Amino acid sequence: MNLPRADRAESREAALDAFLRGVERRALRHVELAGCSREDALDILQEAMLAFVRRYRAKPAEEWPLLFWRVLESKQIDAGRRRSVIGRWFGWLGLGEDLDGADPMARIADPAEPGPVQRLGDREATAALEKALRALPGRQRQAFLLRVWEGLDVADTARAMGVSEGSVKTHLFRALQTLRGRLEDHL
Repeated sequence: MNLPRADRAESREAALDAFLRGVERRALRHVELAGCSREDALDILQEAMLAFVRRYRAKPAEEWPLLFWRVLESKQIDAGRRRSVIGRWFGWLGLGEDLDGADPMARIADPAEPGPVQRLGDREATAALEKALRALPGRQRQAFLLRVWEGLDVADTARAMGVSEGSVKTHLFRALQTLRGRLEDHL
């Protein structure tokens, strides 16, 4: 028994909405851990969600997680490039990197914000983990978050990052080594 076309479309829209609601908080935290302010992270997340819906809403639901993380990573890279270009131009003009004059402490992620890291329970360990993740090189952080945090397998992580599976394994290995060293006191 097939559902009428309108009912199938409504069902698909509901599934897409549920998927985005389910991934939203983790994705926001993911972008913040990449070193973005809350406002920038929200902008990047919104761009990623809009691009994802525009391009991939018709894809099968089981493909959505991989496609979403791929789009989010792409939007983060785009935002980093924009910041770099803006910083260079404003640097040439002698205006420095702090374009909005905001308090630098306001750019630090709120440790009280609920998310996967906070479930660790130990605020000190959580703060140390966040600091260690932010200090990782971008590709290592990306591999760690997609593979460990999101639970993607090596092949899906490689596709999301646009690299080979061997590269994912190398980046993850290095990230884990670095994190173990920096978090030794908290283990």
